[in-house]
Amino acid sequence: MPAVLDIRRIRTDPDEVKAALARRGIDVADVDRVHDLDARRRELAAERDEVRNHVKTVSKEVGRLRGAGDVAAAEAQQAESRALGERERALADDEAAVAEEIRQLLLRIPNTPHPDAPDGASDADNPVVKVVGFDPGSYQPHQRVPHWETGAALGILDNERAVKITGSMFVMLRKQGATLSRALCQLALDNNADAFEEIRPPSLVSSATLTATGQLPKFADDAYAIERDDLWCIPTAEVPLTSIASGELLDEADLPQRFMAYSPCYRREAGSAGRDTRGMLRAHEFDKVEILAYATPAEAPALLDELVSRAEATIASLGLAYRIIEICTGDLGQSHHRSFDIEVYAPGCDQWLEVSSISWFSDYQARRADIRYRPTPGDDGARRSNEFIHTLNGSALAVPRVWAAIVETHRNPDGTVTVPEPLLPYLRGATVIS
Repeated sequence: MPAVLDIRRIRTDPDEVKAALARRGIDVADVDRVHDLDARRRELAAERDEVRNHVKTVSKEVGRLRGAGDVAAAEAQQAESRALGERERALADDEAAVAEEIRQLLLRIPNTPHPDAPDGASDADNPVVKVVGFDPGSYQPHQRVPHWETGAALGILDNERAVKITGSMFVMLRKQGATLSRALCQLALDNNADAFEEIRPPSLVSSATLTATGQLPKFADDAYAIERDDLWCIPTAEVPLTSIASGELLDEADLPQRFMAYSPCYRREAGSAGRDTRGMLRAHEFDKVEILAYATPAEAPALLDELVSRAEATIASLGLAYRIIEICTGDLGQSHHRSFDIEVYAPGCDQWLEVSSISWFSDYQARRADIRYRPTPGDDGARRSNEFIHTLNGSALAVPRVWAAIVETHRNPDGTVTVPEPLLPYLRGATVIS
């Protein structure tokens, strides 16, 4: 597996890498460790190659001496060759051990943030980029009812039985609540079908696939593992979509490539016990539509804007108040280069709820997954070296919190819920959930 940060950056300009990572507020000692280990690995490799060449020279001499009938000298040279061979193997083992230590360190070092990513220490420092449709004084008392109360009253949310069937932090939708969930996924797929290839990926992936997107090894405790088969339940369709072309060499002419997928998502969320666990706010299993792109470095910035605009347009069409925030350096995810979140306002919960995260990963994930592209030759016909692609992804729509915001925002005085117009084609003729 290739490194995640380009080892050449650390080798040639470790101070630049450390300065970029320091913006995240993390300890950069691992960069120095990688730099020193890389130098040691190259020394071991050079010594191994030197010994290997010596072995070849001695082996030729052994053959010459045997041909000349000088058996004693040939055996002496052969003994030296065996000793050199043992030395070569020892050096190769040492180099492999250092290389593995470098790999393990690089798997834990996060991506460097984009220069335009705002500085900050935590989510409290995330700047609000845009607010649409939010007027806290405009919400009526009937909209200030939490969705879990409305859901129970209408018989469309039955978490009590979900807990009985499976356990805490699992939800069960019923009747038009289940139909609403499916409708939201179909709306997101239809809204992006003009430019994105629909995929239905496996819901179980290998450890290598989960490592490629950055979930492993750091977030192993938040994932559901099927240890008998070395498989993992996907936390998002981003995971299998990212690895569609793992180990492949693409042509620049075929980029960008766009994929979208509906999938169930599974998250243990070990650190979230007791937080926002009522209703649909936080669950171990939920449905989501993901959009993802492979791109060249030059194409990536425009694609990031496109993914944000597409996710925003779907949320805006549902008549929900929303805002867009940019993620500061101290709150960026492990693999993220630059990120934006879309949050909707849920009047019954009186909370802003994150419903979409759109991110650009630079070549960080592609290095893990080993996805490269062959640049198109220039006007002079000269070929350039193969490069790693850039990956981007976003939640086109994650069901639970959008569902909650709809049930609260569009609740009527009689306790029914008006179906937003874009969802009407999917509700089997119903205009109101009652």
